[in-house]
Amino acid sequence: MKGLILSGGKGTRLYPLTYTRAKQLIPVANKPILFRVIESIRNAGIREIGIVIGSTGEEIRGAVGNGEQFGDVKITYIPQESPDGLAHAVKISQDFLQDDDFVMFLGDNVIQGGINQLVEEFTQHAWTSQIVLKEVLDPRAYGVAKLREDGSVEYLVEKPKEPPSKLALVGIYMFDHHIFEAVHAIKPSKRGELEITDAIQWLAENGYTIYPHIHQGWWVDTGKPTDMLEANSLVMEEILSEMAEAERVSPSAVINHNSMIDHRVIVSEGALITDSIIRGPATIGAHARIENSYVGPYTSIDKNVTIRNCEVERSIILEESTLEDLPTRLQDSLIGRKATVKRGTEKPRALKMNLGDYSNIQII
Repeated sequence: MKGLILSGGKGTRLYPLTYTRAKQLIPVANKPILFRVIESIRNAGIREIGIVIGSTGEEIRGAVGNGEQFGDVKITYIPQESPDGLAHAVKISQDFLQDDDFVMFLGDNVIQGGINQLVEEFTQHAWTSQIVLKEVLDPRAYGVAKLREDGSVEYLVEKPKEPPSKLALVGIYMFDHHIFEAVHAIKPSKRGELEITDAIQWLAENGYTIYPHIHQGWWVDTGKPTDMLEANSLVMEEILSEMAEAERVSPSAVINHNSMIDHRVIVSEGALITDSIIRGPATIGAHARIENSYVGPYTSIDKNVTIRNCEVERSIILEESTLEDLPTRLQDSLIGRKATVKRGTEKPRALKMNLGDYSNIQII
């Protein structure tokens, strides 16, 4: 069995962060989302992984490499010249996938518990496809599945005004080689793309067996800033539940006696925390510097970040950024790499900003 990760999207809903970084490489709990996807596939026993890349391909190649950093994993890159749909990504990956069964995973999705059970179920049955579904409150924004009485998939519909169920497609799929018949048979949709929902529907209409895996845990598509913050919170909770308390603070971290760090905080190597309060869940990256500050729950501080005389809560602060002397608490925020946010001292007092396209700032 092989893995196929789709990482070709530009991430326009995450501008301005994704002007300079692939959306799949933005970290949650201080690890890029794409790395978590690779690890989920590896942990399910799959060692050959293809990554479909687009305009951000060189950055993804540079970060992921040949797979050695993930253990016994071999990475193959599959360029997609234009974003022509998920089924198109499968179509251009046929030379890599050959006749092997494979799991397809969207590279910006985060799911609780990994995919071990999904892979095991598929290998134990002679199904053509298995799709991961999750019950959602408002299925109108998703691809939605209608199931037969025997539990198999009857049909799929994309973003229906009147959903036939509350079971939404999560973005993780299992296929055997018959999927290639489907992706070669379907036509582009109204938006000009080869849709994976159309390919799965083609399989259903042509007598192939498709069964669901209904996911009971959480799942987040990290397409928007609010989704990133939610994923960050959920992943931190999961990591802390799996990590022994004694392992959470690196022996090389320095925390002075005037600081208060609760047991739900992960402190990485070389971090320096002085005269500060940190309440978890929170992660402090390698060689971060936190001085005379408060870091509240669900905050990720990346490596080499400096926070001085500030309060921060439920935010993601990316590497080598600086927050200094802020007059009010920063919360529900995404701060990009090597950014500087500080209070100015010059007179006359005024707001001074250099903001990129699609920036969003609130003044209180």
